Amino acid sequence: MDKSCRIGRDFHCFEIYMAEHPDASVRQLDSVEGIKGGAVLLTIHFAEQQLQLAFLRQHNDSQSVIAIFDRPYFELRMDIFIELFPVLLADNSSEFSNPSAIELDAQGTPHRTRMFYCNPSVPYQKGNCENNHELIRRIIPKGTDLGRYSQEQIDLMMSHINSYSRKKLGNKSPYEVFEFQYGKKSGPPVGRVVLIFLFSIQTNLFNRIAVV
Repeated sequence: MDKSCRIGRDFHCFEIYMAEHPDASVRQLDSVEGIKGGAVLLTIHFAEQQLQLAFLRQHNDSQSVIAIFDRPYFELRMDIFIELFPVLLADNSSEFSNPSAIELDAQGTPHRTRMFYCNPSVPYQKGNCENNHELIRRIIPKGTDLGRYSQEQIDLMMSHINSYSRKKLGNKSPYEVFEFQYGKKSGPPVGRVVLIFLFSIQTNLFNRIAVV
């Protein structure tokens, strides 16, 4: 990984930014690997709601990560995207080595999101994401070729995981908490459509969603 991409984005910078923006929500990024050189998952973890998205990628490169963030940005209103992805926290893997392309759109719009990095080899700094991967591993054990799965199968797995109620959420599921919080912020129609949209962009259904 090009260490220069960490300049102004290391974990100390993250802590300073969060102290200055205490209401900003953090989305934790990670990859779930199968076999070496094979397909991988990009996971986006909404820590407060314990909700996690998983996107199947054939190659573990930075461009595939950028493409995943570009899709909701161009399909949703800009203000909704910014509300959903205000701060991103990733590890130091090469697939996250082009932060500027994630933070800015193709026209260079300033900071549609802010991206930061954990300290090297300190996984607990995004421990919520790592812990949720244990649920994925109950279904897809380590060393399994992820290329044998379709995105629709990954969607089904994540639907089950996100429907699982948690004590930390007051015995509610991540789905329920997310819909309540974002429905409350954006109004019931937008909250529900955003929830549907987020889980539809993992398939070809996203073209059928209209944000109101």
